[in-house]
Formats: sequence, C-alpha cells, structure tokens
Amino acid sequence: MKIKKILIANRSEIAIRIARACREMGIKTVAVYSEIDRNSLHVRYMDEAYFIGASPASESYLRIDKIIKLAKKSGADAIHPGYGFLAENPEFVEECDKNGIIFIGPSRDSMYLLGNKTRARARMKAAGVPIVAGTIEPIKDYELLENEAEKIGYPIMLKAAAGGGGKGIRMVKSQAELKSAFDIATSEAKAAFGDDAVYIEKAIINPRHVEVQIARDNYGNVLWFPERECSIQRRHQKVLEESPSVAIDDNLRKRIGEAAAKAAEAAGYNSVGTVEFLLDEERNFYFLEVNTRLQVEHPVTEMVTGIDLVKLQIEIADNKAIELNQDDIKIQAHAIECRIYAEDPEKNFMPSPGKVVGLRTPGGIGVRNDNGVYEGAIIPLFYDPIIGKLITWGSDREQAIERMKRALSEYLIKGIKTTISFHQKVLNDKDFIEGNISTGFVNRLLETKAEPDRFYYDIAAISAAILSEFNRSRIAIGNTQSGISNWKSLAMKMGLR
Repeated sequence: MKIKKILIANRSEIAIRIARACREMGIKTVAVYSEIDRNSLHVRYMDEAYFIGASPASESYLRIDKIIKLAKKSGADAIHPGYGFLAENPEFVEECDKNGIIFIGPSRDSMYLLGNKTRARARMKAAGVPIVAGTIEPIKDYELLENEAEKIGYPIMLKAAAGGGGKGIRMVKSQAELKSAFDIATSEAKAAFGDDAVYIEKAIINPRHVEVQIARDNYGNVLWFPERECSIQRRHQKVLEESPSVAIDDNLRKRIGEAAAKAAEAAGYNSVGTVEFLLDEERNFYFLEVNTRLQVEHPVTEMVTGIDLVKLQIEIADNKAIELNQDDIKIQAHAIECRIYAEDPEKNFMPSPGKVVGLRTPGGIGVRNDNGVYEGAIIPLFYDPIIGKLITWGSDREQAIERMKRALSEYLIKGIKTTISFHQKVLNDKDFIEGNISTGFVNRLLETKAEPDRFYYDIAAISAAILSEFNRSRIAIGNTQSGISNWKSLAMKMGLR
C-alpha cells in the first residue's frame, strides 16, 4: 500500500474504531486532541498524538489549517475524517489535495454535489432514481415558497438545502404553519450550515427510513449492501438501527440496492458511503440524500455481511480496485445497534456531561461494543454526547433483540445519565418487537404513559394481604390487650395516624 500512516481527524469511539482497522492493516496512526481530550482513550490508543487546540471544536477539530499542518509534521500520507466535524466538508478535501495528502473519502466534486440536497435531488432525478415530489431549486423567498407549497399540497416537509443531521427540518401541515416553520428552518439552516436556503418535499405519512451502504472505487466497480432500517429516530436523528429491515423482501432489496448503486455512479462517487431512502406504506421508495462519509451505524452492516467497511474505505483511497463481487455480499446474520448517549431520558434527553466514576461493559456471544470511554473519563459538553455504540447480532431478529436486552442489562455507567433505559423501553415495546415501526415511532413511545411495573403491583398486593390478616387477628408486637402494635403506637405518637 502507498498509505503507511494515517492522521485520524476525529475523537472518541470513531477514532478508535478507525485506528483498530489501521493496526490490523499495518498502518501507523496519528491522533489529534483538544484540551479537554488530553487524557481521552483515542489519544492513548494511537502511535502518535498531537495537541490541536482549545476545547471548543471551532478551535480544534474544525481547524483545517491545524490538521493539515500536523499531518505534514507527523509524516502522515492520508487523513481519515471519521464522521461529524470535517467529514463532509469539500474545502477540507480540497486542502488535502493541494498539500498532497490522501483524503479517505469521496472527491471534492462529488462531496460538493451531494452536500447540497437540491443539487443532489436534481442529479438523481436526471439519473432515474426515484425522488419525493417537491422542488428542485433552493428557495430563499417566502412568497415563492408559499406558491410552491400550494402547488405540491399539504402536508409538506420543509428542509435546509445544505442540511444534514436532522437540522433545519420542519413538517408543515397547513398554510397557517408555513411562515413560522420557514423562519425557524431558515434560522437553523443559517446557524448550522451558513446557508439559509430551503426546499420542499411532499410529506410521506408514516414512512420508514431505510438506507443502503455503497462502495465504489476509482475504476467504476460498485457494490451495494443489505439495507439498514433507521426508522427509530428522535428529532430526525437515528438512535437505533438494524439490518435487514423486516419491511423489505429480496425483490425490493435488489431494486433499492440497484437504485443506490445508480446514485453512486450518477454522482461519480468513489468511496464508502450511504444512500438514504424513504419507504412509504405501499413499499414505494424515494431518494432522500447521500451521506458522503463513514456512518455511525456502519457496524450493523459489518456484522451482517462480515466485511470491514473501514478497511474497504482505506483500500479505495489507496487507489485499489474492489476485489469483491456483488454475489459476495450476503446476509449472514441480523444485527442491531443502539447508540448510547450521555443524555437523560427522564429530562427530555438533556445532555449529561461529567465524569464516568464507574463502568461495566457488556460482553458475551454476539456482542460488540464500540466506545471511547473508561472509568475516570470525562464526557465533555463541547461535542456530540455519544458515548459509544452497542451492537448485537444473531441468526435471526429475535435472537439479536434478546442479546441486546441482555447486553443492555449488563451495561453500567455511573456518574452520568445515559440513554440505556430508553433503549430498553424501545426493545420491550410490542410494536418494535412486531416490526410495526415508522419515523414517528419514538414520538409515540415517549407520549405513551408507562404503566407501573408489575413488580410493584405484586408487592402492593402482598402487603395489603399481610396487613389485612394482621388487623383481622390483632397480632400485635407490643400491646396485645388493646390490639395496637408498637408500630401503630409509634405512628400515633408522631402524629402520623
């Protein structure tokens, strides 16, 4: 391989995940770290580590100039961006190219095309990939937006043209809601992406969100992988993923996979990436977007197919041809991933930064735990609150679910709040178990008032029976003549009875 050393321009669990693949490939690794991450696990794991700046991401992990400078200083041949931060920034790719550093990801032009949702929709429509009815051009003028919304018909989805990660998205059910939704969406889009343009899609009621992992090399060889079901999401961000989807049969899988491959070819995509689709209640699928990076949920596909996607991504960047054929991609298991966040489900998922004072991680057959913490680690407020990803797999969906329940029951993180209990609630939900899910599943689940645990009903019934028998026979611990026990006498003296 030409690539001998990779600087990993990221942190925590994804940085460690990439470094593990590099170690198996005999590639040296370089870590970068901010002030708050000085003692982080990813810093300890790699061959070299360099301080990059203050704790805020804008002063460290988002500084293209510093990352390029450290890549040169360390002698790194390539940079892997992971996900988040600079992973989908075409300017970063351009700077790598200018400085003779291999960027492990797609080309600048491909990333630029697919990074804007309206440009991507136009390209997919021209290539014959199904898209949701809506506008192709970005819209900044409210009157034009209002006219287009009337043409398409409510309900509609209002989305940031330069969006991603669930930001700048609003469902609008009527014209009366449009102005406020427009103001909020454009404001969010401007703050998150520096571009306040939006576009409209016809809202699909009760859709499933499915995505297809693709890989395409510099020689035009393209692979598609079994779909991932990503409908379990909160505020348009995925929290639990699985593969394969219970809603997709072999025929639909082939059609949606071939559409994903066509999307990659239409965009000149040359790396590992993901094509996302919406699936309606009639099982029609529509292009949503392309994630031009390694995704958080990539382990699901790895455990289903047995293929290391990070290694494949590095090999493509090294200008190697994909040696696998489409027939080599087979479903060998069912896998589920739960994203474990430092958030408090009991307080509307408020971030819960702090020190991990106790940690017990799950293990056993069919369990994989990608995390970047240790006992004593600090979960900072500066970055995404993900602690790690817990993945289980089995011969079928039922076994994967039961293993995940068992693994979550073993998982103990003290000192901070986590979403472990939320995932347990999902996994025990009847609709989830039966596969009756859509992108509205989590909202419905959170709106449902949980019934008191059956255990407490039983305890109450036993206590009531004991008390009834106690009163009936007047068996008192102290004053047997009056029939008043010491416990009741004490309560009377304290004014409790």
